[in-house]
Amino acid sequence: MTVTEGIDPATRYNGTARAFHAVIAVLIIANLALGLLHESLPKDWNVMPLHKSIGLVVLVISVARLLWRLTWRTPDYTTPLGRWEGRAARAMHWGLYVLMVIMPLTGWIFSSAGKNPLAFFPWPRLGVTKADPIVGLSHEGHEILGYLMAALVVGHILAALRHHYVLKDGVLRRMW
Repeated sequence: MTVTEGIDPATRYNGTARAFHAVIAVLIIANLALGLLHESLPKDWNVMPLHKSIGLVVLVISVARLLWRLTWRTPDYTTPLGRWEGRAARAMHWGLYVLMVIMPLTGWIFSSAGKNPLAFFPWPRLGVTKADPIVGLSHEGHEILGYLMAALVVGHILAALRHHYVLKDGVLRRMW
């Protein structure tokens, strides 16, 4: 049996949705690992330039995904979700969308005040200095929101696994 066998094409996410989801998921998980673990990694690895570069790529792709998502309607669920489950799913998805934009923005703000390059590719600095209150706020916010993002990602993965292995309702297979 194939992963998508038995899934009605009308209820399956299209290729654009699946591509956005896969690329952003891999980038976010990798970047969360780099960001949350960078102090534990060997100093000579110098992972922060990679972290910043991935974050800016996530920002660009996430804005494109969000703009595309506002013009495209997700397929209906074949198995209706309960009231709380539907609300939780929408809240988690929109929370992830918001963080996919806010996280890189906060990183961009406080990195713009530093002397190190922002990315492995040309990227403009914002007109801020270390003395600007928004720089300190964005640094603290970036760290706190990183933990929130990690929690939402884990929750999202656990919910997908629950749908697949416990409820067996095809929700995960629609996105495969």
